[in-house]
Amino acid sequence: MAKKKLWGGRFSESTDAFVEAFTASVDFDQRLYHQDIAGSIAHASMLAHVGVISESDKEKIVTALLRIESEIDLGGFQWRIDQEDVHMNIESRLIELIGDVGKKLHTGRSRNDQVATDIRLFLRDGVDQLCVSLRSLQAVLLDVAEREVATIMPGFTHLQVAQPITFGHHMMAWFEMLDRDFDRLKDCRKRINIMPLGSAALAGTSYPIDREYTASLLGFERPTNNSLDGVSDRDFAIEFVSASALLMTHLSRFSEELILWSSAQFGFIELSDAFCTGSSIMPQKKNPDVPELVRGKSGRVNGHLVSLLTLMKSQPLAYNKDNQEDKEPIFDVLDTVLASVKAYTGMMAEVSVKRENMLAAAAGGFSTATDLADYLVRKGLAFRDAHEIVGKLVRYGIKTDKDLSEMNLDELSQYSDVIKEDVFDVLTLEGSVSSRNHVGGTAPDQVMAAIQKARQRIG
Repeated sequence: MAKKKLWGGRFSESTDAFVEAFTASVDFDQRLYHQDIAGSIAHASMLAHVGVISESDKEKIVTALLRIESEIDLGGFQWRIDQEDVHMNIESRLIELIGDVGKKLHTGRSRNDQVATDIRLFLRDGVDQLCVSLRSLQAVLLDVAEREVATIMPGFTHLQVAQPITFGHHMMAWFEMLDRDFDRLKDCRKRINIMPLGSAALAGTSYPIDREYTASLLGFERPTNNSLDGVSDRDFAIEFVSASALLMTHLSRFSEELILWSSAQFGFIELSDAFCTGSSIMPQKKNPDVPELVRGKSGRVNGHLVSLLTLMKSQPLAYNKDNQEDKEPIFDVLDTVLASVKAYTGMMAEVSVKRENMLAAAAGGFSTATDLADYLVRKGLAFRDAHEIVGKLVRYGIKTDKDLSEMNLDELSQYSDVIKEDVFDVLTLEGSVSSRNHVGGTAPDQVMAAIQKARQRIG
């Protein structure tokens, strides 16, 4: 026989079995048990602190809650759908253990502020964990960048060869993107770290609670300022998912490059066998499954962002059952992003760079054309005139199958008599890269300086 609902006093009929299963959330929100028990211990401590319950009752409640947490940790706790959610399951077990004293725990609170608090505690822990993982990935990228600080590769726009850059410089671009992701998560944490507990169902409570005391016990910066807002909005969770979607977008773009670079057509890098798989029919294949999966998982996180935005968009104040649907997307986003960052950290630590192939690719495609135009400007020509001259030289190079660096002085000077022997100083890949010697530029000295500053930044 099913246990009586803890809220069942007003009802004369049992809940329909299908409705009971349809509305239950315990299958997934049991994941919040650590946060739920931590919140309950803090709440009980506050109730004793203000004299609503006795110290003796508080000690019984806390001891029983810790026992329940241990039961769950060890897999000996029986989760029941008829108790709906993580909160009622734990409270029901508490009452089993200590009787009427356990019924006092819910004084001055509601499941509405309880779950809002649990989610904030969960996300706060998740953001902290994700930030640590991000720093680990960034540290790996710095190691790769330093190792390849002078490795020349082609830089692309429109996926066409544009100008020579260094692989170290390229890695630092990804470092900077991830650093903004880190900052967004840290900033998001500020709005997560505000405590709704004490808002009760929607209007607060008539008991003489001390919300600042509870907030301090749970490590929150402060309580929420408005009880309606405290129980009803999930913008903090949406903000977390939004920041995660941006992070996954960056990793998806990164994945696209790794997939291209590891192909036979590019041959710029080789991924470790540990992060690739083979084909069931083609024995020569080495598939970049990890970056492909990360690229695909970005769509999964984007979908959760749209789901949560849609979930909130039409809800009147205050709490609505719709918000039960917030947890699975939040859980999945955190799991997906943590796994993706972990995979990237291991994969990039083992990446092999094919320097000769990168150098050969940078030597083609007229990648020093802009350097030649800049040379002409320094000789006194207007940039547009220089642009036209170099364009004609490129057209000549296409006809003769010669790169600019392969042309002799007679060939180069036929389009402008200001081109002299010193032109070959700027047509080399090394000269081109080294000339970008300013903050943010691709010159090896500047990249090394950027790496050193970045190491100080991430600690």
